Amino acid sequence: MTTKTAAITAVGGYVPEHVLTNADLAQMVDTSDEWIVSRTGIKERRILKPTSLGTSFMAIKAAQNLLDKNKLDPTQIDLVIVATATPDMPVSSTAAYVATEIGATNAFAYDLQGACSGFLFGMSAASSHISSGRCSNVLLIGADTMSSIIDYTDRTTCVIFGDGAGAVLFEPNDEGLGLQDEVLRVDGNGRTYLKIDAGGSMLPASNETVTEKQHFLRQEGRPVFKFAVSYMSSAITKVLERNQLGKDDIDFVVAHQANKRILDAISNHLDLKSDQMLINIDRYGNTTAATLPLLLWDYEHLLKKNQKLLFTAFGGGFTWGASYLTWAYNS
Repeated sequence: MTTKTAAITAVGGYVPEHVLTNADLAQMVDTSDEWIVSRTGIKERRILKPTSLGTSFMAIKAAQNLLDKNKLDPTQIDLVIVATATPDMPVSSTAAYVATEIGATNAFAYDLQGACSGFLFGMSAASSHISSGRCSNVLLIGADTMSSIIDYTDRTTCVIFGDGAGAVLFEPNDEGLGLQDEVLRVDGNGRTYLKIDAGGSMLPASNETVTEKQHFLRQEGRPVFKFAVSYMSSAITKVLERNQLGKDDIDFVVAHQANKRILDAISNHLDLKSDQMLINIDRYGNTTAATLPLLLWDYEHLLKKNQKLLFTAFGGGFTWGASYLTWAYNS
């Protein structure tokens, strides 16, 4: 088996039709459009209706968008990875169901849980399967139904998150394009600050956990903000130094859309030009594992062969990292 680079060769995406605006949220909790925009940069987010459709519904839509747009045969897919923090079910694999529903009958599949870094970690996994020679077509999907785990009486979380899904196809590349390098890290102590208390093996579901709203996402904003900026900036710096790249060598930064202030802090750290940082948080909010592929979906028309892209993300766990990828095609 010959080691090859793994390149993204196709992109797809999906966001639900229902739009939840800041004005809508102001009717639900003590907040306002000015308060939300000034602190997060978010103006609206998409919500899956009904929530019971599940994350697989959006993942399938994103995958189908990719396949249809590029006229691809799903039976040629070797592996489907679904990065998600909100699987359809606790045990049954969401990725397996997605693979079956899109007609990827020759693929194996698995879920990957890296919270908001899930897609970034999935890029590493997809690339490894390709470069090993064992797979030729890996479909990586980032999808999350965050509305299913958000308490809409808690303004610290309900204003931030939205639902969506994005997908990319990884294939071998003979020109050396694709994923070049990565710095991926974790810190298990971080789960104190960003977590869902109940529903796992430590605290199984009960009448009490439901009553106490322990199945909703909770976060401590200040420490999460501090760690996110520090850790992502550190990972980015290591990737740039290791590859002898300066900020002007990077065409686009594809950063997790957690908070506009975090994006601004990273942009300031790198001293980026205004058009180098791709942003869509104002329209979708934080869609967790879906933010990175949704950026590629939204901005695919700007991406050209040989451009240098810098990916970065930070999520619960803590999980974080940065990846350097060269784009492989003209859209």
